[in-house]
Order: sequence, then C-alpha cells, then structure tokens
Amino acid sequence: MDWKELYTQRCGSADEVVRHIRDNDRVLLANAAGEPALLVDAMVRNKSCYQNVTVSQMATLGPSPYCFPKNRDCFQPELWFLSNRTRKCVECGYGHFVPVHLHEVPEFIRSRVFRVDVMMLSVSPPDENGYVSTGVSSDYTMQGVRSARTVLAEINDRIPVTYGDTRLHISEIDTFMESSRELPEIPPSPIGEVEAAIGRHCAALIQDGSTLQLGIGVIPDAILSQLGEKKHLGIHSEMISDGVVELYQKGVIDNSRKTIDRGKSVATFLMGTKKLYDFVNHNPDIELRTADYVNSPLVIAQHSQMVSINSCIQVDLFGQVAADMIGTTQFSGVGGQADFVRGTRMAMDGKGISIIALSSTAARKDGTVISKIVPSLPAGTAVTTMRQDVDYIVTEYGVAYMRGKPIRERAKALIQIAHPSFRDSLQKQFTQKFHADCKIG
Repeated sequence: MDWKELYTQRCGSADEVVRHIRDNDRVLLANAAGEPALLVDAMVRNKSCYQNVTVSQMATLGPSPYCFPKNRDCFQPELWFLSNRTRKCVECGYGHFVPVHLHEVPEFIRSRVFRVDVMMLSVSPPDENGYVSTGVSSDYTMQGVRSARTVLAEINDRIPVTYGDTRLHISEIDTFMESSRELPEIPPSPIGEVEAAIGRHCAALIQDGSTLQLGIGVIPDAILSQLGEKKHLGIHSEMISDGVVELYQKGVIDNSRKTIDRGKSVATFLMGTKKLYDFVNHNPDIELRTADYVNSPLVIAQHSQMVSINSCIQVDLFGQVAADMIGTTQFSGVGGQADFVRGTRMAMDGKGISIIALSSTAARKDGTVISKIVPSLPAGTAVTTMRQDVDYIVTEYGVAYMRGKPIRERAKALIQIAHPSFRDSLQKQFTQKFHADCKIG
C-alpha cells in the first residue's frame, strides 16, 4: 500500500487517537518539547474510556494534567524526573518517582523493566517517502516506539527535522492526528553578577579543542557566554539549548577536534526557544542519538578533553553532591549527571574534567538566605554524585579542586568558595564533626 493511502487511513482526531489506550496500559510520553501536548489533553479528556493507566515521562514542559489530583482515580504517574508541574503528585503519594540514570532507560524499555504498552510522541510531517522525524527528542523516545504495542503521534508541522536517530516511517505509527502547534519554549534567564562570575571560573578550566556537555539554565548560559574566545570546541551533550547556537554561528563550536562523531554536535534531546528549533531544522551538523549512546559512560570516555558541567542543589564538605533531593523531598531527578561525570573521569587520554557549578547561597521562601555548601547533607538526602567522582566544584567565589584530595583539604577548599557570611560557621562545624569522628574511630 502506498504510504499516502496509509496516512489517510490512520489519520484522525485527537479523541479518536487516544481511544487506542486500554485499561491497565502503561503510557510513555516523549521527553520535554517532544511531548504531544494535544494528545495528552485528549487522553485526560477521555479518561472515562479506560482505567488504571500508568503514565511515565522524563522531563515535561506542559501542565501535565494526568498528575492533577482530580485525575488520580484514572492515572498513576510513574515519573523518572520531576518538575514543579509533577512534583506534587509524588509528595502527595498518588504519583511515584523512579530513580534511574538516563543512559539506562532505553535498555530498561527493551528488557521490559519499564513496560511500554502505548508510546505517545510528536513528529514532523512526512517527507516525500513517508518518513517523519521525532525532531527534538531521540533519548528514550525511539526505543519507546520500537517496543510499544501501540504508537500514537501528533504530527506537528512545527517540529524540526533533525538527523541522527530520529527517523520513522509513517507505517510505524498506528494512528495519529495533525496539528500546527508552537513548541514549548524555555527563554534564557538574565545573567547576573553571581552567574557571570561562575561562568568566568568555569571558562578558565576549558581549553581549546574541548568537547562539552552542558545543561540548561542561567549557569550554563553564563558559561557559554564566556567562551567566545575559545577555539575548536565540540559538543557531546545530553541536551542542547540556545546558548550553543551563538557559539556555533561565531565558529567557536566546530567539532573539528572531536575524537568520535567529528564534525557533529551530538545530543539526545533539545530544549530551548524557537531560535534553537529553527537552528537545528534540516541542519546536518546536529545529530540526535538515543540516550544509551549519548549518555553511555563508555561512549563519553572516548572523547579527548571531555568537559562535563552540571549543577546541583547542595554540596557537603566531603564533596558529596545532591542534585535531585532536598532532604527527603524529591525535587527533580538523577538524569544524566552521573553518566557524564563518570564517563568524563574514564576518558582514555586522562584529560577529562567534571565540574559541578552552583551559586554559593539560596533564598528560602521566607526570605532567609542559606548556604548551598553545608557541613553534611540533610538527613534523608540521596547523593547524586559521589565525592570520589567529583573533580571541580565552582561557585562565584572560585574553584575547589577535589580529585585525589583528603577530607581535610576538600573541606578547606570548599569553605574558601562558600559565601563569606557562612565560612566561619562551616569551619567550626566541620572541625567539631571531624574531631568527633576521629575519637569514635
């Protein structure tokens, strides 16, 4: 059958598409900007058609109505990453958080550790041969398509066509709807003095010819803004955001010295603004690959001069990094931080460095200011990145080098980059704790 005939047969309304969901199904939503927002709305709108549906997702940029309290009788959220839109369902006990490294997710789907009955995603319109692109999301999305019983899609003419592992034939989609919907955007935040200082400190650690992994947010943007004088940088990153575009256009990022995938910026998903989505559209220099490739520590380790830059919530004086929990409260998720930290440390040339960058303080809702460098992590806090895996910790006050350092030297270096208002207290608390530990030992 000609693909155009197939297209006509399988195209329907959003309400018709989601009625392929059955009782007790596990529905996987594409990641971040790849989420099919109109299908999600239709799934919730038609909740009387099915019951006990488990919904899984990593990052979400939409309102996530399946997490609303009023929908808890039908939907069971089982999430791999949390945001302010999904956090409450876990806090209230009717949603569940699953800690997992991003690089493991495709294999968990293949082996049915994560069963996927229905995959819902956004794709571009088909080309002349009937192929569509997942555009902004390869990560676990492609494996979800390959493993699901039923694949449901929103064919959105605003989805960019990207290269790498993003190509599907229309015959691989069971049913779909058409839309023309702008993708969700995350506009860049203003870079303040604190972030600019962090950016300068991190940039000083990055050498010409390095391959970078960065996330999204004001600190990664601040770091990218300081790299304008560097040469021959490459990108191998869990995600790409707007900050990369300007450096690419200036010629700073050319991927010419990458050890593998030379000439290509490689990521597993995209999250930013229309500027980014337009930049990657039909751009052969950008490739999206699955998370078990991009985030695999073994693949990351093959890059010469690999630099991994991540942020966190707190660091204790032993160098332990908490990036996804605040005490016993699950705040976000593990994501790919440990993937890149460990892969960078494994680099064969011994020139890889991992950086944890954070502001020295945070403001609570009541206006009080607290130190993000703490004597010890609060009780119940899970460690995202272990102390022995960290190379550098950076705040606006400088750089603390951790690799191979004993506990006392680690604490001393971290206190020196803490906010001055908290240094005396940190020193006193560490001295008391360290001596007490020695007596017990």
